[in-house]
Amino acid sequence: MKPILLITGGSRGIGAATALLAAQRGYTVAVNYSANEAAADLVVRQIRADGGNAIALQADVAMESEVMAMFETIDARLGRLSALVNNAGVVDVAQRVDEMSVARLKRMFDINVLGSFLCAREAVKRMSTRHGGAGGAIVNVSSVAARLGGAGNYVDYAASKGAIDTFTVGLAKEVAMEGIRVNAVRPGIIETDIHASGGQPERAKQMAPLVPLQRAGSALEVAQAIVWLLSEESSYSTGSLLDVAGGR
Repeated sequence: MKPILLITGGSRGIGAATALLAAQRGYTVAVNYSANEAAADLVVRQIRADGGNAIALQADVAMESEVMAMFETIDARLGRLSALVNNAGVVDVAQRVDEMSVARLKRMFDINVLGSFLCAREAVKRMSTRHGGAGGAIVNVSSVAARLGGAGNYVDYAASKGAIDTFTVGLAKEVAMEGIRVNAVRPGIIETDIHASGGQPERAKQMAPLVPLQRAGSALEVAQAIVWLLSEESSYSTGSLLDVAGGR
């Protein structure tokens, strides 16, 4: 039986690349999306065309009721979850902290932090041997911004990813004896449309000279790290923060 994987924010960018690669490696994939149904459906069609199994599921990860409904749908349609990638996240336009509104901060932390906690909570209920599960793996998508700080651009985003780093380490220790491994990847400058959503569509190209490898990374390069952390090839890794950032 194929392992069942949920990827939040799986319709585009790193999430979509991870969904496609994981399906190739034998996972049944639940592709979560918030608003872009067409993009999620495209990922599902690509997986099915390649002989894999996938479904698209709408849910705003910041809404507890929607998260719970999504997990219940996975239970009913696919079976017991064995892997989770907490990838859903947002950035915002470049601002200093003294310019940020409470609405911006709430959106940032509700999606990037609260959403990851809610999804991990429901995943642990299904994976943990304490709850009758068979174990599993969780990979959180953080960012090297967590250690760089995001000054002058998005300190709030960097802080939200710092929270994800701490969450990863703490949860890993909490469930290590229950068959669950928890790790994080910290991407650097990656060619995805998240930059455009923050009002800087050319940011990856502009930042490339600051990267020791002198280029932006690809979504596939991050996806390969995520799928490795999900797999038994990383069976002795938990609580790890893996940078995929070109040396930055």
